[in-house]
Amino acid sequence: MRTTSRARRGAAIVATAAGLALVAGCSGAQPGGSAEGDATAWPITGGVHEQLWTYSFDAWNEQNPDSPIDDEFFANDAFKERIRTSIGAGTDPTLIFNWAGGALQDYVDGGNVVDITEGTSDLIDRVLPSVAQAGIIDGKVYAVPNAQSQPVMLYYNQELFDEVGVEPPTSWSELLEVVQEFNDAGIAPFSVAGQSRWPYLMWIQYLTDRIGGPEVFQAVLDGEADAWSDPAILQALAYIQDLVEAGGFVDGYGSVSADANADLALVYTGRAAMLLQGSWVYSTFTADAADWVGDGNLGTTVFPAVEGGAGDPANIVGNPSNYWAVSANATEEQKETVTRYLNELVFDEDYTTFLIEGGGVPPIAGIEDQLAAQDDADFLTLAYGMVRDAPHFQLSWDQALPPAAAQELLTNLEQIFLLQSSPEQFVTAMNATLAVE
Repeated sequence: MRTTSRARRGAAIVATAAGLALVAGCSGAQPGGSAEGDATAWPITGGVHEQLWTYSFDAWNEQNPDSPIDDEFFANDAFKERIRTSIGAGTDPTLIFNWAGGALQDYVDGGNVVDITEGTSDLIDRVLPSVAQAGIIDGKVYAVPNAQSQPVMLYYNQELFDEVGVEPPTSWSELLEVVQEFNDAGIAPFSVAGQSRWPYLMWIQYLTDRIGGPEVFQAVLDGEADAWSDPAILQALAYIQDLVEAGGFVDGYGSVSADANADLALVYTGRAAMLLQGSWVYSTFTADAADWVGDGNLGTTVFPAVEGGAGDPANIVGNPSNYWAVSANATEEQKETVTRYLNELVFDEDYTTFLIEGGGVPPIAGIEDQLAAQDDADFLTLAYGMVRDAPHFQLSWDQALPPAAAQELLTNLEQIFLLQSSPEQFVTAMNATLAVE
């Protein structure tokens, strides 16, 4: 699907909000929910979400000058390291940004976050039940969504596809044919941010699900013995290495950084034809390459089917949303402040509209007409429909797994992409993590 959008206007919104975010990030916030004083939050930088959170905290602070929330923004990878150490030291922010999954379970088990069921009932009623459910453990709300639903999709450079004379692939065999066509034309088929490692997950997740269905990874989550040895995982790993050996990725992909948006730049500068990434990068495309996107050069589509696979091609992977949890280290006053903020402002009408107009897809039911009225309707409708219609929405594996196992996964998957390890070595290493959970 080709995207023709109001990208130039979106770029102006992002640029303005990014400036506000920079100011907010330097506002002298006291790190650590346990500190006396204002409540704190550590959002992550990037795209529409950075502008959304800045806008929302500014709105709260204007309405509640006696109980403000100070924010400090971090790049994705820097945040993940900082939050691990700060929670252990008791210097975490009042609002703990997370992706739910295994990390949230660890926070709950460790007593690091509090039950916010009673204080967030209005917010929970506003969002899709399937998205809210990710923050509910043992019937209690420990985290609430704060961002768009984030399916992973295939982005492509329409100019390059027109130049080479090919169509976006709808099957794995077509994908390999398109890879050959682009290589013959001297164009890198795929960009991928290998330095950041987590973008590799999108490939193994989609391939495993397409080949074997969601039951394969569920067995891993259930801790079944040798679950990583499932034939679907082995075949997915073999397909990845086939793609690498076929010249599927841009030269030097192991040094490309997602935090620097270098993977996106390779696409809009014409050095790579395609990118498998989350819906969250769309707003970054519109900010960093406004004229290019505005001229209809950015295409989006779903991940291809795998011939003979047991998985439903409508299944998706990614993040149902991002989430806020409330630190157990915070003072009662800080807890009360942020809980009221969550319940009153997050995904209210203004919050939802701001997100849509920035190119995001809120996890709210019944917004089809509102999305269709936007200049970015093609992208928004595709992303929303993927979430609405998916038989299964699989959380990113590095978030679904406990942190230690997730780090092992990233390490071993990097070796697969760099052809430094075999599929058999990968599953042996990952099966060992099951034994220690």
